[in-house]
Amino acid sequence: MTDPHQSAGTGPGAAQFAVFTDRADAAAVARSFARPGTRTLDHASGRPWLVGTWDDQEIVSARAGTAALALVGCVPVEAEELERVARSLRDLAALDAWARSLPGSCHLVAALDGRIRVQGTASGLRLVFHADLGGTRVAATRADLLADALGAEPAPQRLAVRLLWPVPHPLADEPLWPGITAVAPHDALILPPDGHGVRHTRWWSPPEPVVPLRTAAPRVREALAEAVAARTRHGGTVSCDLSGGLDSTSVCFLADRSPARVIASTWPGRDPADTDLEWAKRAAAALPDVEHVVWDAEESPLVYTGLLGIDDVLDEPTIGVMDRARVLHHLPAMAERGSRVHLTGIGGDHVAWCSEAYYHRLARRRPLLALRQLRGFKALWQWPLLPMLGALADSRSYGTWLADAEHRLRDPLPPTVTTSLGWGMSPRLFEWVTPEAEHLARTALRTAGRRARPLHPDRGLHADLQQIRDCTRIIRQWDHMAARQGLPMASPFLDDRVIEACLAVRPAERVSPWRYKPLLTEAMRGTVPEECLRRANKAAASMDAADGLRRHRGDLMALWEDSRLERLGLVDGDVLRRLAERPATRHLRDAVLYSTIAAEVWLRALDRTRREVRE
Repeated sequence: MTDPHQSAGTGPGAAQFAVFTDRADAAAVARSFARPGTRTLDHASGRPWLVGTWDDQEIVSARAGTAALALVGCVPVEAEELERVARSLRDLAALDAWARSLPGSCHLVAALDGRIRVQGTASGLRLVFHADLGGTRVAATRADLLADALGAEPAPQRLAVRLLWPVPHPLADEPLWPGITAVAPHDALILPPDGHGVRHTRWWSPPEPVVPLRTAAPRVREALAEAVAARTRHGGTVSCDLSGGLDSTSVCFLADRSPARVIASTWPGRDPADTDLEWAKRAAAALPDVEHVVWDAEESPLVYTGLLGIDDVLDEPTIGVMDRARVLHHLPAMAERGSRVHLTGIGGDHVAWCSEAYYHRLARRRPLLALRQLRGFKALWQWPLLPMLGALADSRSYGTWLADAEHRLRDPLPPTVTTSLGWGMSPRLFEWVTPEAEHLARTALRTAGRRARPLHPDRGLHADLQQIRDCTRIIRQWDHMAARQGLPMASPFLDDRVIEACLAVRPAERVSPWRYKPLLTEAMRGTVPEECLRRANKAAASMDAADGLRRHRGDLMALWEDSRLERLGLVDGDVLRRLAERPATRHLRDAVLYSTIAAEVWLRALDRTRREVRE
């Protein structure tokens, strides 16, 4: 019998663990988590504290008296500093400020006088869950670790919610299994000494967006440089995406300043009109010490490649499976060239830019400024006037907006301007989703609407935080997949300190119809050549996606044969099979099918790993 979590890989980037209180009953539960290959970090009593898998490079721990600390992940903190913090620790709440100063990206676990504190990152890239096991509360970094211990099955209602496009806050945060609770990224979990009852306490809040761009740009550069340094400071060889876009180019130039040897990796697009390769070569020409590897565009896997063979052990469905093959394809070759970590520019679009929804508030506070900017956005995005005015006039609370979505699930997709200036895209269900699934999703939306609060009262900051979390939910799973390939990935833009530096900037200077990524352009001036900073667009890769649809139509058809979602009564398999026969149909061109594919692939992988465990 094999353990799916153990077989998923335990090298750098694959850390996962459960956390236990210092009690005999908790120690008894912990024994069920200890399998061949797992590691244990003990309490001073000798009872297990952390049980899971991690690499030596991914953990720093310290103990002083009744206090203990552990950081797991990308940890650019020396053991001496951790010992200093442990010696001075008198209250777990005192860790709030220290946690907000940490560079890199890691889980923080603390113990003091029998109490336990567990937290992930504000970005949502590292999450925390908890459940009652054998009468004691156990925390874990993955929901499926707890689900396995509970012997739980995914709940049909929560699967139905995942068929929404998109899944709105807070429904996206709910684990697929009943009995498991997620901790919000901005909260820490506090476990009392007796292991009964828990408390969520807020440790992070976004900064107010009031800093002028001129003041903010050096701070953003410093934060991003520190994030890159957290991965490169030990030297060796690292690899970086160099797509030709400003995000990956910035990371590449910062990595070049580190002690590490850098390999830059470029995948050209298949579209002859794609200019990414030209821009990547311009950047590489200014990096004489960097090895530049340009791959054959025709060898790049297409969107939808390999869906039927995905066997990654994931704790939730992810639309990242659509691009899994493309994201991972070059990692083994980078590892063969000596790379120990692969840096990406992912997240730059989510933090260096921002939502136009800020103008909903600005239109009321600074109407003349907002009017000028909105006229520019109207022309740039071709927003129709009446829907734009309607979106600006909409003053519904987030809870009301979410509750109203219950009655619009089968409506056509809303105009882009409504999404851009509102609380987000109103969720939809499509023709292949059954009435039974619709009923379950409606009930969940109605319930959530009664208690839901936005991520921030300002719908612009809410939209930014939502966009960051949506991104990290995908990257969290890609990171897990990459670790299985033998080369961990890292996305410095998604470190908390980088996110904070970007969110602090005045919205009108961070997003503008007149300039492309003004914040990152100013932040990287003097680091990235002016020629590269002048690029004002990016490739869309639409041709790659269209080719993928045509080439993998058969796989999409096979996906709906003996569909797990169909077995559960959540989708109409006949409708999906007819769609797969027509790869040019709008439903396959647009992303509206992504959530359904993600759920189906996840259920199939879950079945496959369970069979392997039984064997």
